[in-house]
Amino acid sequence: MRRGRGLLRRVAGRARGPGPAHRPHHRAGPVTGEPLTGPLTEPLTWGQRAIWAAIERTAPDDRYFNFGRVLAVPRSIRQLGVADVRRAVGLLTDRHQALRTTIGPGPVQIVGESAEPVVGIVHAARGEEAAVAAELQARMESSAFDYRDERPLRVGVVICEGTVGHVVLVFCHMAADGLGAEIAVRDLRLLLLLRGTAGGPPPTQPAELARRQNSAEGLRLARAADEYWEREFSRIPVSMFPAQVAEPSGPPIWRALLTSRAAAMAAQRLAVLHGATTGAVLLAASAAMVGRVTGQELCAMLPIVGNRFRADTRNAVTTLSQEGLFVCDVTAERFDDLLRAARPAALRAYRHAYHDPAGRAAATARASAARGAEVQPYCCFNDMRFAEPPPRDWEPGEIHAALGSSTLTWPISQDRLNCRFCVHITGEGAGLGISVTADTRYLPKAGMESWLRGLEDLLVEAAARAAARKVHAG
Repeated sequence: MRRGRGLLRRVAGRARGPGPAHRPHHRAGPVTGEPLTGPLTEPLTWGQRAIWAAIERTAPDDRYFNFGRVLAVPRSIRQLGVADVRRAVGLLTDRHQALRTTIGPGPVQIVGESAEPVVGIVHAARGEEAAVAAELQARMESSAFDYRDERPLRVGVVICEGTVGHVVLVFCHMAADGLGAEIAVRDLRLLLLLRGTAGGPPPTQPAELARRQNSAEGLRLARAADEYWEREFSRIPVSMFPAQVAEPSGPPIWRALLTSRAAAMAAQRLAVLHGATTGAVLLAASAAMVGRVTGQELCAMLPIVGNRFRADTRNAVTTLSQEGLFVCDVTAERFDDLLRAARPAALRAYRHAYHDPAGRAAATARASAARGAEVQPYCCFNDMRFAEPPPRDWEPGEIHAALGSSTLTWPISQDRLNCRFCVHITGEGAGLGISVTADTRYLPKAGMESWLRGLEDLLVEAAARAAARKVHAG
């Protein structure tokens, strides 16, 4: 059977609403219990403002920010029909206002009424369901959202032999970040399993969060973050990639992806030996490689921080992730010295990542004016893994042997991006996916590949040296 046959509704395009397929359902509001009788308009949250600025700088290539999840329906409830999924998704959007929030002029967030979700349908033969779901996800992610007129959640189902086997969700980044999407998928699974309840009290909604961020406590947190950003911006390089060094051939933005089991094993060994996480190891190593490639002794990176350390943000479906500012001296010759310097620098970055983008912009402007040049690192780090595997003290010989299985590919290219150099970390089976998305005018493709191979070598060599010191100390 041909994959993807029978798409009944357009799921990747800009579905307008509410229309005939979006008839309002006046269900009880998830916060107050009162019926929602009209849209609710509130300011954007800090996280929404941060991603909105990135979207505006990337458009019309802002489909870059779309992302999806696939929920494989448990076999115990494999008799689900499309109506069951539609009902569960409707209850999901009742519970989480972000999933029915559009963006109005200002910009502001406009929380819409409950509405019947549009569901795209494809059919698959047995054994092909997962592949068809992946194809459907890619298709649904391939076009930018209409932020004003389209609900920020696209839904598709894969039907096999008359029942729903997979549910595909594609999120607008204005509605959720990666951790928020995981909460939404968890709740949808419960709604399907328990036939109508996700359990637990409703979480904080973005409109409520925006009000808290504008409170006295929110303003106090924002001022502390502003002071940190301005202080650090007074001493870092004005940019990690300050000058154009090449002309692009074709689209200027490219992504290189290194899939490496050796890097995963080395990072785990270093984490065990230093009592750290693999995320901390990879952040420190990435900063060291940026310093090596650029010749800068002080590295400034913008790690993406989840900002879910507060009770009012922990279980919210919204976009809370914001950039932190990680500033670290990367001149240390030994990796343990580098990691020792990176730890407090990372804590400072995480503490002040929960910030008001307007205050950060003002602090940036003041620092730039004082230095006579725009201060902007243009250097990002995003560990997109939701959990780390149990750390293991691999033998150096095992790590070195795994180098032969590493692969490097070039999965995407496009015309615009809001940054010049972005590192993404993902889990790839037993290995790591380490990708660099870069503006090749500032770091050519050969430099991107050299950076990735150099990072892998740095980790493997550091793990071997740490092992040698451990044997010598013993």
